[in-house]
Amino acid sequence: MKTIDELLAEGVSGKRVFVRADLNVPLDGTTITDDGRIRAVLPTVKALAGAGARVVVASHLGRPKGAPAPAFSLAPAAARLGELLGAEVAFATDTVGESARATVAGLDDGGVAVLENLRFNPGETSKDDAERGAFADELASLADVYVGDGFGAVHRGHASVYDLPARLPHAAGYLIAAEVSVLKKLTEDVKRPYVVVLGGAKVSDKLAVIDSLLAKADRLLIGGGMAYTFLKAQGHEVGISLLQEDQIPAVKEYMERAEKNGVELVLPVDVLASGEFPDLKTKAPAEYITVDADRIPADKEGLDIGPKTRELYASKIADAATVFWNGPLGVFEHPDYAGGTRAIAQALVDSKAFTVVGGGDSAAAVRTLGFDENAFGHISTGGGASLEYLEGKTLPGLAALED
Repeated sequence: MKTIDELLAEGVSGKRVFVRADLNVPLDGTTITDDGRIRAVLPTVKALAGAGARVVVASHLGRPKGAPAPAFSLAPAAARLGELLGAEVAFATDTVGESARATVAGLDDGGVAVLENLRFNPGETSKDDAERGAFADELASLADVYVGDGFGAVHRGHASVYDLPARLPHAAGYLIAAEVSVLKKLTEDVKRPYVVVLGGAKVSDKLAVIDSLLAKADRLLIGGGMAYTFLKAQGHEVGISLLQEDQIPAVKEYMERAEKNGVELVLPVDVLASGEFPDLKTKAPAEYITVDADRIPADKEGLDIGPKTRELYASKIADAATVFWNGPLGVFEHPDYAGGTRAIAQALVDSKAFTVVGGGDSAAAVRTLGFDENAFGHISTGGGASLEYLEGKTLPGLAALED
């Protein structure tokens, strides 16, 4: 995989460099609530612009259905990128149309432009090779060189991620290089004990990675909504907690395999339970009770791990040499149910281990809860991509960057 440093050594002054970034930031209207993914691509953009390249940044945002949708415009992300760069960033109001062509043509050496949301064009995500290829051809006409730096999208076989690199000289940006380096530490010659913390809503989203980790990890700590399927599989009452009954057979098999492989699989011993889901807009105080995880009342749902579980999980992390965490442990968006997620983040901070926060909601939670990002070994920008890498899958966006 060619690196951006090799590309810079060859010279990029005056060249149009297409940077496939991941600017898929959370928005409240037009206000960005977490700019972490924009900041993550800054080193690559700054290096290219500083070397005199004409930088064309492109990304997706959300899931528009192949047509323009104002709610998913990248205009706020382009404005924030300009603020962080301390320089004007031009914005094209389409992907490959008149505005895109004019905007790119108007760039000076060292200039930066952002194209509108790639998913506004149906060719970006099309399953038809010809339609996707045609869109990649149009994108290629806007550039001389391709730099892949949108790690959060490398598990997608989309036009700008997979097809476009085949049409241009290409290299990996600093972010992708850093992400791959970190993930290799989680899959090759891992320092032990190796502890994995998995949270989030659905166990079905994590089955494949659990399957893989049962042969790699020393301990699996389970939390979030997915924990209740594990508790139900043990025969416990989970009330109206989030439950995927169709996954219980698979969960039972995994628990049996964990025991056979000597992998310590740890489940919550207590939870915060309530009869109603909290109001995440007003953040009004919630009414809840703390109960043992095997005694959740029939009319209540678990919304966070309890204080005993927080202490237990922190103790299981304390002696680790490597920790990977993906998924919040409760409804962290509400202050009354953020304690479990905060406790895990603090345990990682206190640990002497190499710690990796696996993107998505976990990364957002770390920043929302006020932790210093530098206190962790690495905060990934791609939750889904990280999980698929750990599963051992070939990621299209990484494969496309191989020479």
